Amino acid sequence: MAKAPAKTRKGPARPSAPKSAPKSKPAKGAATMPVPAMAWDYAPAPETTKVSIAPQSGHFINGRFTPPASAEYFPTINPAIEETLGEIAQGSPADVDAAVHAARSALAPWQALPASERGKYLYRIARRIQERARELAVLETIDGGKPIRESRDVDIPLAAQHFFYHAGWADKLEYLPSGRSALRADPRASTQTPQARLGEPTYPPTYPKGVGVCGQIIPWNFPLLMAAWKIAPALACGNTVVLKPAETTPLTALRLAEICAEVELPPGVVNIVTGDGRTGAAIVNHPGIDKIAFTGSTDVGKQIALAVARHNPGPGAAHKRLTLELGGKGANIIFEDASIDQAVEGIIEGIYFNQGHVCCAGSRLLVQESIAEVVVRKLKYRLKTLRVGDPLDKNTDIGAINSRVQLDKIKGYLKLGVKQGAGLYVGGNGQMAKLPNGQMDAGSATAGFGKGFFCRPCVLTGVQPAHAVAREEIFGPVLSVLTFRTPEEALTRANNTPYGLGTGVWTDKGSKALEMARKLDAGVVWLNTYNKFDPASPFGGYKESGFGREGGVHGLRGYLK
Repeated sequence: MAKAPAKTRKGPARPSAPKSAPKSKPAKGAATMPVPAMAWDYAPAPETTKVSIAPQSGHFINGRFTPPASAEYFPTINPAIEETLGEIAQGSPADVDAAVHAARSALAPWQALPASERGKYLYRIARRIQERARELAVLETIDGGKPIRESRDVDIPLAAQHFFYHAGWADKLEYLPSGRSALRADPRASTQTPQARLGEPTYPPTYPKGVGVCGQIIPWNFPLLMAAWKIAPALACGNTVVLKPAETTPLTALRLAEICAEVELPPGVVNIVTGDGRTGAAIVNHPGIDKIAFTGSTDVGKQIALAVARHNPGPGAAHKRLTLELGGKGANIIFEDASIDQAVEGIIEGIYFNQGHVCCAGSRLLVQESIAEVVVRKLKYRLKTLRVGDPLDKNTDIGAINSRVQLDKIKGYLKLGVKQGAGLYVGGNGQMAKLPNGQMDAGSATAGFGKGFFCRPCVLTGVQPAHAVAREEIFGPVLSVLTFRTPEEALTRANNTPYGLGTGVWTDKGSKALEMARKLDAGVVWLNTYNKFDPASPFGGYKESGFGREGGVHGLRGYLK
């Protein structure tokens, strides 16, 4: 079906930042660190790239856009101004079935292509993402709320990198280590040797094959990047894909579908079906899906794992594979020998990047008691400089929260944290309401913006391990501060969580950093940095943060049999 004519939006009205907070006199005996003058302001630096959005968008099935079988659509909105951007097709079981059949029909021809030819398609997609980078960055920002600087400088370049990286692997899969404990049987060798190392082909040569049709469900915090994480390795390994983007951020996934058509990717290799949780459930439960890859909340991940387990037959039969990348409650551990100024910047990057909408965010700050006071003081000083407001302004540090539901969840945790005894500090630009005892009101974090879903950066001090804000994933710009005395106590507190996704260690001692990394229950440990990603580096978690890896050699294994 021909797509509805697109209309060019002249740019949404931009939310105005609240007035600057008045200066206050320091208490007697307080630290003399200068408070940043909040009276001055940056000149507006709005993004001027215009993007076109179709009034209605259908599913991308078998190489073309099609209307939903149910004729049902839902709106996708700009969270910064609460205005509808367009209507998106609601996927039904009939739509999912059509997409799975298209993927199954395309599987054999796709796997029959020379691996180098499959790689060429990935290279084309990567280059086209680069060519349309500005457009994709604007779409990512207006649909999800993240600052344009992050969409432009992080999300879109990384998405292209994943396609470039996996394009290079497409014709080299026989050089992957098997990942199994079996010995390599080489009749020419006098003794059997352990499994093949990276770059050393097995004897006789084995040519891995893709698992088949992959159902992939991605979250709303990194829409295009998560699509690249899922699609690129699947295609490189000779699989076909049925992908469902999050219902609140479908626009860049649909634009990626356009790119697939532009590079003449064979029809049915990539299919994108939009919709809410009902669409995701239809993908998970479809008998024609050979593998499920899900990134999202732990609660939904548990439901998917149960559904896949019930679907799988007994021993000896083909099983539906599963990869889960779920929630987290990452610890950012600051030792007394760390470079404090560098660590403070790492704290900011670890929790306030993308408004805290990061599964591996360093949402728990564990700081050694001897430096806790100075770290918190410097952190509060730094928070006052963060700009909260229009995501399309290049000066903005913290954009809009993705949805009203998520904003209400964050507000609920702030109130609960204060109720349980934590002290609240609210940073960012604007007036701050304070309680009579000098503490800041939880409501001040979100007040004064008018339209849009905004929350200022928050720090909760005096947090105890039993507090809900120290145990549960908030998924917002909220940092919980705890202290420790010894490395052993830091390890105990860091590992005292049902999650195990990401964590950070800040110290000048290399031996201490490596020892901590060895003992931390986390899939990723950053040393003297945080939230750094690379397509060649595997990413994933332990415990309730999921299983399986995405990225690097380890991520490829999950798409091969």
